[in-house]
Amino acid sequence: MTGTTPHTHTQPDEAAAGAILTIDLGAIRENYRRLKARLDGVACAGVVKADGYGLGAVEVANALRKEGCDTFFVAHLWEGIVLRDALGAAPTIFVLHGFLPGSEAQGEAAALTPVVNSTAQLVAWRDLAHRLGKKLPAAIQIDSGMSRIGMAPVEVEALAADPSGFDGIELKLVMSHLACADEPEHGANEAERLEFDRLRKMLPPAPLSFANSSGIFLGKPYHHDLARPGAALYGINPTPGHGNPMQPVVKLEAKVIQTRQIDAGAGVGYGHTFHASGPLRTATIALGYADGWHRRTSAAAFFEGIKLPFIGRVSMDSIILDISALPAGRLREGDLVELIGPSHPLDTVADVAGTIGYEVLTSLGHRFHRRYIGG
Repeated sequence: MTGTTPHTHTQPDEAAAGAILTIDLGAIRENYRRLKARLDGVACAGVVKADGYGLGAVEVANALRKEGCDTFFVAHLWEGIVLRDALGAAPTIFVLHGFLPGSEAQGEAAALTPVVNSTAQLVAWRDLAHRLGKKLPAAIQIDSGMSRIGMAPVEVEALAADPSGFDGIELKLVMSHLACADEPEHGANEAERLEFDRLRKMLPPAPLSFANSSGIFLGKPYHHDLARPGAALYGINPTPGHGNPMQPVVKLEAKVIQTRQIDAGAGVGYGHTFHASGPLRTATIALGYADGWHRRTSAAAFFEGIKLPFIGRVSMDSIILDISALPAGRLREGDLVELIGPSHPLDTVADVAGTIGYEVLTSLGHRFHRRYIGG
């Protein structure tokens, strides 16, 4: 199966591309099954914001639908419109940021459900319902302690005291978000759970959603009625410090542009930040910071399991490798080296870069040939 991402960029074919990004939709489906097994009957949505964490929201959502997933979350209204056009009328699509002022009618026309995060958003959605003369679906997000987005406790209390607060609104979900779920011993998890429980009781009865990917692994008290995994679906470890219970999803390989021999003392790359201490064989690969590989990431590529360290700075379109560990002539122009894959897992790449797997995935650019397998 092949596909294109729902953005406006077109991808190069495999021969013309400098790098190949392989996305295993079968692994995403398996990860969904593993999460469902942990949830023991609780419904499970799919978070496909940021174009499916950079991997293609439409392709990911269609793969998840084959596993019975019928509820999706995106961040922005436009992401929801694109997804609705691709998936048709059946799935429920929640927009996590709600509808920004003036965009409410677009959201309603696309049959999207806003996650209402403030009194102002609720009033605007309620006003549209009154103008249209019908009830409109909404989720309410409570800020249970992350202090990022959602109705603050004082807003929830005021809403609970307003008899007309939900006029014209069909409450589909009450939700919140865990700030520290990837740290199971962190006291904020239980504090948030208790605050969510306190505040949601002030609102009309509705299904509850609290657990993100890591929250699923905190256990049944956090599961409620609907879980919302994102990162774990894409192979990012939801249990840092422990073995990854998810299957890897992505493999990134770059093509060799050129190989050469350099002499002792030769400067390498911009600024000559590296000088060869002795003769070296090097390879230049067709991948750089324009492809989302961070400029200051000191890392390595792999060929047949052999580590090939980066030398010099990451350039916009290229990286130089020390290939002295390989037999002479073994690596040639056009060969592929692994940047993310079995020899160099996504979370390891993120650790080396001093970031998280989420940022690595969502930074990956649009110059790759994207190869979908297992769909």
